[in-house]
Amino acid sequence: MPTVPVTVAGGSLTPVRDGPRNGREPAEGGAICNLYNHTTPQEALVRLIDGLTDRSGNLAPGSVYPDQLAPIIRNGAVGPELVKARWGMPSPRFALNTERDPGVTNVRNLESPHWRRWLGREHRCLVPLTSFSEPRGKGKGVQWFAPADPGATLFFAGIEMRGWRSVRKVKDGETVDDLYAFLTCPPNAEVAPIHPKAMPVILTRPQEWHAWLDGIPAAELQRPLPDGALTLVEAPV
Repeated sequence: MPTVPVTVAGGSLTPVRDGPRNGREPAEGGAICNLYNHTTPQEALVRLIDGLTDRSGNLAPGSVYPDQLAPIIRNGAVGPELVKARWGMPSPRFALNTERDPGVTNVRNLESPHWRRWLGREHRCLVPLTSFSEPRGKGKGVQWFAPADPGATLFFAGIEMRGWRSVRKVKDGETVDDLYAFLTCPPNAEVAPIHPKAMPVILTRPQEWHAWLDGIPAAELQRPLPDGALTLVEAPV
């Protein structure tokens, strides 16, 4: 049975199950954007960012659920790099009842002390996607959203951190992981009827991608896509 997610410190705390029920349902009930899809070829991602080094190994396209490994583009020691990281940043201690931390997938409150420490340039990342979903309501599955322009390239505005030691799943014990999450903002006209509280922050222009990685104040890009930029689709693309 799905676990009801909890909103904490301006983010969505995601109680992670061992796996998804199917390819069209989020890992649990009503959280903000806890399922997205990416199908951009690995070679195309490398070409999008000048000087990008690919350290990700083989990337399989498909749907991404909380706590899974997925590609991100982050600032490396000698320039941007494509790597894999685990979806879900560390949770605030007050939100945890045990040592297990399932992670926070979405970040909204940029004034929270918990998130401010990870908003600087050294923690910025871009998260590639080709479509994302929002829950329709209990028992109604999810609604998928794709760009209205089929040629558009989308990235979530993400934050990341490296080498975090925690217990994500009891059966695995303590692990050391690179983690990420992405920002949310008020919804645009397409998302609001489905999820009136929020939508992910999505960047579609190269100028925005570079500005985000270069450390522009996060609040300047914490905004919804323009109305009409998304289209509703029945399945991930």
